[in-house]
Amino acid sequence: MQVDTVLAPPLRVPAAGEADLHLPDLGSVDFLGGISGHSLLMGGIVVCLLGLVFGFVTYGQLRRLPVHESMHEVSELIYRTCKAYLVQQGRFLLMLWVFIAAVIVAYFAFLMHYSVGRVLVVLAFSLVGMGGSYAVAWFGIRVNTFANSRTAFAALRGKPYPVYEIPMKSGMSIGMALISVELLMMLVIMLFVPGSLAGACFIGFAIGESLGASALRIAGGIFTKIADIGSDLMKIAFKIKEDDARNPGVIADCTGDNAGDSVGPSADGFETYGVTGVALITFILLAVPDPATQVKLLVWIFVVRAVMVIASGLSYAGNQVMAGRRYAHRDRMNFETPLSALVWLTSAVCIALTYLTSWALIADLGTGLWWQLATIVSCGTLAGALIPELVKVFTSTHSRHVREVVTSSRQGGASLDILSGLVAGNFSAYWLGIAIVGLMGGAYLISTIALGALMIAPAVFAFGLVAFGFLGMGPVTIAVDSYGPVTDNAQSVYELSVIEDIPGVAEQIRAEHGFDVEWERAKYFLEENDGAGNTFKATAKPVLIGTAVVGSTTMIFSIIMALTGGRTEEMVNLSLMHPPFLLGLITGGATIYWFTGASIQAVTTGAYRAVEFIKDNIHLDGATKASAEDSTRVVEICTQYAQKGMLNMFLGVFFSTLAFAFVEPFFFIGYLISIALFGLYQAIFMADAGGAWDNAKKVVEVDLHAKGTALHDATIVGDTVGDPYKDTSSVALNPVIKFTTLFGLLAVELAVQLAASSGTVLTHSLAAVFFVISAYFVYRSFYGMRISGGTRAPEDEPAEPPAREGARPAAV
Repeated sequence: MQVDTVLAPPLRVPAAGEADLHLPDLGSVDFLGGISGHSLLMGGIVVCLLGLVFGFVTYGQLRRLPVHESMHEVSELIYRTCKAYLVQQGRFLLMLWVFIAAVIVAYFAFLMHYSVGRVLVVLAFSLVGMGGSYAVAWFGIRVNTFANSRTAFAALRGKPYPVYEIPMKSGMSIGMALISVELLMMLVIMLFVPGSLAGACFIGFAIGESLGASALRIAGGIFTKIADIGSDLMKIAFKIKEDDARNPGVIADCTGDNAGDSVGPSADGFETYGVTGVALITFILLAVPDPATQVKLLVWIFVVRAVMVIASGLSYAGNQVMAGRRYAHRDRMNFETPLSALVWLTSAVCIALTYLTSWALIADLGTGLWWQLATIVSCGTLAGALIPELVKVFTSTHSRHVREVVTSSRQGGASLDILSGLVAGNFSAYWLGIAIVGLMGGAYLISTIALGALMIAPAVFAFGLVAFGFLGMGPVTIAVDSYGPVTDNAQSVYELSVIEDIPGVAEQIRAEHGFDVEWERAKYFLEENDGAGNTFKATAKPVLIGTAVVGSTTMIFSIIMALTGGRTEEMVNLSLMHPPFLLGLITGGATIYWFTGASIQAVTTGAYRAVEFIKDNIHLDGATKASAEDSTRVVEICTQYAQKGMLNMFLGVFFSTLAFAFVEPFFFIGYLISIALFGLYQAIFMADAGGAWDNAKKVVEVDLHAKGTALHDATIVGDTVGDPYKDTSSVALNPVIKFTTLFGLLAVELAVQLAASSGTVLTHSLAAVFFVISAYFVYRSFYGMRISGGTRAPEDEPAEPPAREGARPAAV
């Protein structure tokens, strides 16, 4: 397809940096027969405040739920270690922010000649964005550590429904609070910051939250899998049960469940929601020439966002009523069923309200445009429900792929277990890729009907709206993702509390809480629910990575517009006929594969050190629990290697972005496109392969009751391979894609400005310097993270050749 056809009509848009964009007067257009856009968005702020009230009321309800003191002590210990980890991560984030701040100051102060006040505004909002990611992560940990012990205690009744209800409530509390805070921050910028400063505020805000999400997601992913692998391998080495209280690695594992599976997704979801909004705002201001149309589209998008928050709350309430009526008194339930019902119900309600809101607000925008835009958004909302269903095909404990992993492990051990998991990951990448292409293709076709009359590149806007629709049911997407860490922790809290060994505890619970304890049923439901949590943790990952990739196309368009000013004659550089563009495509793929290896290397080295320490310090005779000192030391090992690995990877990505932006602008665009596409498939493959391995182990433990067998050992090995796949490398690619694209906005404009003022010799020289620095950190990400000590590596000392037949043995 010809580029000029896609970009027709050839509207001229002035070249400008995103920070220079001015928001139009949102009160200049009336809706619904006389309500100004400004007033409508003020209503959105009210919705956000109600969402926060919902989140904090639920928080209070969880805190007041009954719990046994032995379980409460464990959950509070987990929270204290999580808190210590977060404090360290906060200091680490501020150190990383200094690098970003230096580029912001160099670009805006010295090249764009912004006043000191304007530069400080950009810096301030970058801190606000980073602080938002950090704050919601902290809230998520606090809620989860209330819910984990309450879930463990509720299981003692021997009924499955409370074991589902409490993690669901905690997840919804996090989801509503997270989305409400993010939307509130964006609305405050739109409504209360002068339009001339809004562009700078949005860019600073987006870069800050992207930095926060990247650090928390990557470091958290490394931490949690070091702890998880170190703890899991003890089951093979010492034939002990999962979450054995004598294992010093279990507390670190519980901390990691929150650091990686709660902190990371919370910060990631917060950033994804915000960056997608910034991308759409930037597109509208760059590609839509008419200010009145800009206002209509901006108000429509953010009112729809607010309506979807309401839709998520109503869907959750309705689903809980239905689930309660169906399962509250049952002795068995499939934990995945009400979770799936919630996702589909929310998707249907969001789609219906999207059409209704679009008809009410933009029916006068143009013939049929209201339903076209609503349909495009609904393609994304449908994806938010369809993708989890596809992921379940490859990761659910009930899926044929997971059963295949178990079956192959019976005869082939860990080898065939791993191969079958790789098959599941590869097949999932195909089907999810086809689903995403189908939904994006549908959105593109709709965009060709009439959107071209309003804007340049309507297809790009359609892709941005698909990403927007992905996140429309954000509170529920975050809720089902947060369900997993609570179920995982609940099982661990039960074991670590050693509640069964407390004298007279059954009589105490009967006297204080009025029910008879059912130990075996409690343990069974906690394990079974953990499998459901694994599945739904897996379903959220492709939704977030899909949003990152689809949304990044909108941000890349912003870079293209800034470089070309909308001149179609320069679009020939976006083809294979322009060699730098092709070279950029190749370079992006190389970066994704380096990053994958570096993140797994950090986990491998950290896990080696954790296993080494645990083996030397585990006491199985005469002890009921590991000492607090030993558990704390394992947490310190996990934190040390998480931060060391994160520093190498972040600085490698940071300086690579600068280097490639300074090489040549269209080289850099090719690089960004390649990172998005390679990252999409690498992330889906790794996430779903890991999910299949994880739940294959769960099938062996729960359905086959085969703990301690050779089959169980094989699935544990597969799970430890899948741990960094699904919870480190795959999930870290999402914030890396968005951070590189957002930071690249500044980097490439900085390079263009320098080239224009000082010539390309300077920019190419700087590109070489930045590349050497990035290559140093790439080098360190392996050679600085290698496992030192212990057995010599082959290259350190050549092996002795085998002796000749009949030769006399060498003297020792």
